[in-house]
Amino acid sequence: MLHAPGAVRWQRTVISDHAPGRRRRRGWKPRRWGQRRRQHGAGYRPGCWGRHLGRTRPVPGNHEYEIPGASTYYDYFGSVAGIQGAGYYAFSAGSWRVIALNSEIPMGTGSPQMQWLRNELETNRTSCTLAYWHRPLFSSGPNGNNPDTRPLWRTLMEFRADVILNGHDHMYERFGPQDADGRADGATGIRQFIAGTGGAHLYAPEAAKPNSEIRARTYGILMLTLTTNAYNWEFVSNTAFRESGSDVCH
Repeated sequence: MLHAPGAVRWQRTVISDHAPGRRRRRGWKPRRWGQRRRQHGAGYRPGCWGRHLGRTRPVPGNHEYEIPGASTYYDYFGSVAGIQGAGYYAFSAGSWRVIALNSEIPMGTGSPQMQWLRNELETNRTSCTLAYWHRPLFSSGPNGNNPDTRPLWRTLMEFRADVILNGHDHMYERFGPQDADGRADGATGIRQFIAGTGGAHLYAPEAAKPNSEIRARTYGILMLTLTTNAYNWEFVSNTAFRESGSDVCH
């Protein structure tokens, strides 16, 4: 969940009723979209997360593409999910530029998505940039690292992006700023969060990857408050686990 500026608070699934800002959906887990389209699913039905459809800014994940072309995902979210079949788009949140990407289609050098990303970063230069997609480059979860997403990271770092949000592994993890090869870099590195904690069965973190600062197996919400040249984060769960912090943009 992103909010710019101000504060947010949470109480289980009613968090979005009280919290301003936009919701990031990074690959919905409990049911396939074909099933969800018929039944509204266990997690994105209108009485749960689905009641905040109007302020959700989604990106697709691997489960969406179990349906050919992720067609039911694009049908459900419509124009807010970007161009059908592409799924990448960008918008402004206060002084920040926020970029939604698609880890389930080609993203390497020369791909349409990479060409679009470079043009977006060159055209809309801001002091703070956040990007999000489904499968993380780095993860201490059972799915591990996803090196095919490295070109996205390299390009974002070239343009001095600040934060990356991911899902995929059903756990929470925060990394310190690092480069695309996993080397700590407090000057120009990007901070990555994994927040796959919205409802599907949880995974236990495995051996910590380099630069991993905290990991947790719990349901909860990651809340980011984006301010001028800085950001705050707070992870709130239905257990005793809490963690928060802040950092400045490059």
